[in-house]
This record gives sequence, C-alpha cells and structure tokens, in this order.
Amino acid sequence: MIVYLDASALVKRYVAEAGSVEVEALIREARLAGTAMVSRAEVVAGLARAMRTRAVTPEVASKAREAFQADWESMVRVQVGEARAARAATLAWEQGLRGYDAVHLAAALVWRETLDEPVTLATYDRELWRGALASGLAPWPTGLV
Repeated sequence: MIVYLDASALVKRYVAEAGSVEVEALIREARLAGTAMVSRAEVVAGLARAMRTRAVTPEVASKAREAFQADWESMVRVQVGEARAARAATLAWEQGLRGYDAVHLAAALVWRETLDEPVTLATYDRELWRGALASGLAPWPTGLV
C-alpha cells in the first residue's frame, strides 16, 4: 500500500491522541509513506499549537518535534511547484477546499499519477477526505465522511 499523509494524520504519529495507534499501524503497513513539503511547517505548527493550548507539555512537544524531524528524511516528500500549485488552486475552487488541503490533494493525485498505482490519502480533515474520495483516491480512515 502507498500512503499519502496530510498534516492532520502525521501529527497523530507524534502526539498521543485519538487515532494515533491507527496511524502508526497504517504507516507500518505501507510500502511507501509520503507527504507534501508543506507538511514540514504544518506538523511543527500543529505541535506548537498543542503545546500552547496545553494539550501536551513543552517536553512532550519538543520530543515530538525531534522525532518528526528525524523521520522527515525517510519520508517521500512530494514537491509542490507552480504546476501543482495551479492544480491545487483548481481543486480548491472546484471542491471548496482550504488552501493547504487543496495542495495535499493535488500532491497525492500527482503521486498516484507518477507511480501509476493506487494511493491511500490519510487525513482527519472531513473536507479533504471527501475531496480524496471524489478524486478517486482511497481516503483513510474509512467512514470519516
């Protein structure tokens, strides 16, 4: 299985919360796991927010950030240039997606087209999940709607 993870799924790998065990199992099952370059900033911002809102302690957030940065190099990182940004803009317009959600969907679609294999898009964002389904990707977790 090839898994594309957006930031909402990736954060669960580094902060223990609902869905964390399932995300970890999904990544272990995957032959390839990847994300767009924008996830680097999005995940760290999510960790910082968890710390600011006291969902996690500063120590937990710091260790999570270090673990994410250590894993970053082993992940497939889908580049987002002008063509993918243009595709994301079209997806945002057509599907009513927020900016980075459209970028994630465009990146996952390009990855699928490049590999010519099915791609599972892991997200906990309902709009992106529906966008993945409408675009022919396999959204995960199943039944999020």
